[in-house]
Amino acid sequence: MQGKIPATVITGFLGAGKTTMIRNLLENADGRKIALIINEFGDLGVDGEVLKGCGIDTCSEDDIVELNNGCICCTVADDFIPTMTKLLERENRPDHIVIETSGLALPQPLVAAFNWPGIKTAVTVDGVVTVVDAAAVSEGRFADDHDRLEAQRSADEALDHESPLEELFEDQIRAADMVVLNKADLIDAARLENVRSNVAGQSDRALKIIHATHGRLPVDVLLGLKSATEDQIALRKSHHEMEHESGEEHDHDHDEFESFVAVAGSVSDPAGFVAGLKEVIAGHDVLRLKGFCDVPGKPMRLVVQAVGQRIETYFDRPWRDGEERTTRLVVIGLHDIDQATIAGAIAAAAG
Repeated sequence: MQGKIPATVITGFLGAGKTTMIRNLLENADGRKIALIINEFGDLGVDGEVLKGCGIDTCSEDDIVELNNGCICCTVADDFIPTMTKLLERENRPDHIVIETSGLALPQPLVAAFNWPGIKTAVTVDGVVTVVDAAAVSEGRFADDHDRLEAQRSADEALDHESPLEELFEDQIRAADMVVLNKADLIDAARLENVRSNVAGQSDRALKIIHATHGRLPVDVLLGLKSATEDQIALRKSHHEMEHESGEEHDHDHDEFESFVAVAGSVSDPAGFVAGLKEVIAGHDVLRLKGFCDVPGKPMRLVVQAVGQRIETYFDRPWRDGEERTTRLVVIGLHDIDQATIAGAIAAAAG
């Protein structure tokens, strides 16, 4: 691996805290020049904008590349390979590359792409880090509870396979070199240990599993794993790969999910807006909300990050000269969500 640029792939389900963890990493990079490749699900580049607002010298806006053309695992040849090639052609190469996948991505095809000619000789996968929302798994939202699943099967003859969310949860863990149980402060020690056991049971390898609060981890914990994962990823197959090998018909797509951008007016009462968003999320089974809001009288934009009923807001940077002050939120939900009704409810909540 001597001379190769190390790359860390950070994956995890929607809202697990990947972007927050990367922001903490950048703020404590100890002088490393880091390039970021960010793949989002949705048309509004929220994660990239949040990281560009950090103001960190070792990771300028020019070092952040956003891929919004679709899931990176489905567009490796079209998006990822050209992006990596451009990074490697730069006069001042980065010391480390960090790739944040969308919450719906399979890590396996992405890691396998590091074996492509021209990439393998210059870059190695330092490690795949899977971020898990420990509180959500503890609540059973993304856990693989076989007893509950069997009970549902008994009650509903149409339920004869695992849901895509459970398969995705397992595949992201199966690909990992390290799993971070994030939001550990939201559950007690016993529940955290149950989550740890659940996660460990998804892999046939002994996984390094650590926990974190607000994505805060020492940089030397996340970087420097030296796993060379591209040499091992063929042994960490996803459900899609295993079903393909068995001859089963199985397409990897994201038809089960849908996203759109909701635009609203200024938010005069942030607390009331958050309360309104909670009603929207509960009433329409929204998986994820994220974006920026205009608050009159405030020079800075308000960031909104919502996972289920947990909503975080904070001001990140001033609005730039010439930048349109508006409220724009990416809404991610299951297929056939009522976009018009949800957008109307969000606009009404803004006041």
